[in-house]
Amino acid sequence: MKKILMAAVAALSFVACGSTTSTTTNNQDSDTMANNDSTNVTVDLETSAGNIRVLLYGDTPAHRDNFVKLVNEGYYDGTLFHRVIKDFMIQAGDPDSRGAAKGQMLGMGGPDYTLPAEIVYPAHFHKRGALAAARQGDQVNPERRSSGSQFYIVTGQVYNDSTLNQLEKSLRVGRINEIFQRLRAENRDQIMAMSRNKDTEGLNALRDQMVAAAEAEADRTPGLTAEQREAYTTVGGTPHLDGQYTVFGEVVDGMDVVDAIQQAETNRQDRPEEDIKIIKATVVK
Repeated sequence: MKKILMAAVAALSFVACGSTTSTTTNNQDSDTMANNDSTNVTVDLETSAGNIRVLLYGDTPAHRDNFVKLVNEGYYDGTLFHRVIKDFMIQAGDPDSRGAAKGQMLGMGGPDYTLPAEIVYPAHFHKRGALAAARQGDQVNPERRSSGSQFYIVTGQVYNDSTLNQLEKSLRVGRINEIFQRLRAENRDQIMAMSRNKDTEGLNALRDQMVAAAEAEADRTPGLTAEQREAYTTVGGTPHLDGQYTVFGEVVDGMDVVDAIQQAETNRQDRPEEDIKIIKATVVK
């Protein structure tokens, strides 16, 4: 089960979502595009498979405002659901998918900016129907900035309590390792000096100190809440992505359409063999 979960994480993390040539200036511009209004916004996605209505959360204003801006510009009109993985998610928002030839590789397109992470966890999590921003992986994107346009809708699967308990343990180990690697980078000069001096005792002591610090910091992150457990054991979702990606909305109508899309036959790149298109996206007044 652990191997399956990690493979699923890799599948989403390493897709090149959004432009890899975004500049610092553009990112700074995108960081200030949100206003202080905390109002939720509703958007309709008219697709070739049916209509999907999504609610954009007011407490993720940069993502909400950017999505509304793109919708009003017609940015999504004519684009495809270019990546579909059954029992996981459906992904869209690549402008290069508009009119793309059959079999063309997709997933690299987007505007020349990324968005700052707005990970409101555990209030927003990857339950079935969650709307979240795709992004590049941590190796090249340690700040977990979101693609400027690509998004995914969670389908996921239902988990039992035993599996969720194992997942919590695996996620804790992952957090410890992530924190340890950060601490190792922060102490690089000291580690290098000790290595040059062959100070094995000092290195071992520092390692133990960093492990203890990583475990203590990881334990300050809450485990699955009662709301998460209820959702994941009833309607389902993708809990292994929680806290890693910005969830900025949810489907409020049309999950039957989402389910129909996830059933599509796909090629080796997870692109549907028959194009599934966003005909028009509209902000609901």
